[in-house]
Amino acid sequence: MTLSCATPRDQSMWLYKVRSATSELLYSIKAILETARMNMRLLRRREFWTIDIVIVRPVTLAKRGPFGLNKIHRVKAPYNHFQMRRPLLLGAILVTGGSGFIGSNFIRMLLAEDHQNQVVNLDSLSYGSNPANLRDLEDRKNYRFVKGDICDLELVRKISAGVEVVVNFAAETHVDRSISNPEPFLRTNALGVLNLLEACRSNDLRFVQVSTDEVYGSSSDGRAFKETDRLEASSPYSASKAAADHLAQAYHKTYGLKALITRCTNNFGPYQFPEKFIPKAIIRAHKNLKIPVYGSGRQIRDWIHVLDHCEALALVMQNGRDGEIYNIAGGNQIENVLAAETILKILGRPFSLVEHVQDRPGHDFRYRLDSSKIQDELGWKPKRSFDSGLRETVRWYLDNERWWLSIADDKMLSATPWKEKW
Repeated sequence: MTLSCATPRDQSMWLYKVRSATSELLYSIKAILETARMNMRLLRRREFWTIDIVIVRPVTLAKRGPFGLNKIHRVKAPYNHFQMRRPLLLGAILVTGGSGFIGSNFIRMLLAEDHQNQVVNLDSLSYGSNPANLRDLEDRKNYRFVKGDICDLELVRKISAGVEVVVNFAAETHVDRSISNPEPFLRTNALGVLNLLEACRSNDLRFVQVSTDEVYGSSSDGRAFKETDRLEASSPYSASKAAADHLAQAYHKTYGLKALITRCTNNFGPYQFPEKFIPKAIIRAHKNLKIPVYGSGRQIRDWIHVLDHCEALALVMQNGRDGEIYNIAGGNQIENVLAAETILKILGRPFSLVEHVQDRPGHDFRYRLDSSKIQDELGWKPKRSFDSGLRETVRWYLDNERWWLSIADDKMLSATPWKEKW
């Protein structure tokens, strides 16, 4: 650095001011941390959230990731002392199952932020994934796709080396399929997660397990489940997800792995696979076909827009406390038959298209979560209403018929999919 000051005295004065400003900055930081420690003692609380800070230095001196990134260093501060207004997203992130519904929306959100996010997407491209979900991102320098299975431990270890965090969306997710053929669910949802945990343990990575509200079972009395409530899975699908949750908690307790778990209510939005309730209802109604509703249709689900879920995941990924579980709920408790009728109303179709069919085995009547923990600790809350989000979703499926036309066959749109052979 050269100084264009007129005299040596001016140069000395300039350097003195720089040193003074630097000293004041360091003193201020020290004062903030000391105040934080005092607040913690006064409140007798030990909860922390994590602020990620990038230390700027030559990349040759830093830990290199798959994109030659600097190592992200974390400092801890009391979450009650600071307020995050948006996710701070920095570093290399491995997203498994990123070509599926929620995973692809999560990747799009990460790459849309005004930060240098670097994303590796590991996906086996099984039936629930669609390469078209992220095709427009293939030429991005900060995005890399790897076709592979999380059940391949050697591949998982290789791909995860050098990233900062692993966020796992890879899963078999359709309850009806799990009733017809449970084995793939145990293989991917439990054994696959075991491989991810082993890779994270080997490489000292943070791990976020994206789970489901279904692990709690049915809320017959309408009570909202808390993170500490007992798990009572009702289907092979939810049992396999509960197994993965237990594994993640065990790795945190046994090995000190930086593992976190999120459990979310029913998602809806763009890129959702046509076999799920809302896209199936939209497509069938668009074709003037009956919308199948199980049993009485009075079952209650809590719907959340996928982007609200993704924003919550980003906050947990960056600021969540290691070893913790966070419930994520949209607060939209709606009966299935009412959701179907709302779709018909948006499309201008008669309610007579609702068809009550045989209920599936082990069908939980109601899911409901208490998400006060993530709201209090991380400041998250859903932004999108069910009505406005559903209208946008209906419009997306109508505008993107080419996306679903080739995959939404008769079997995929079956009224009783648990009776099909998958």
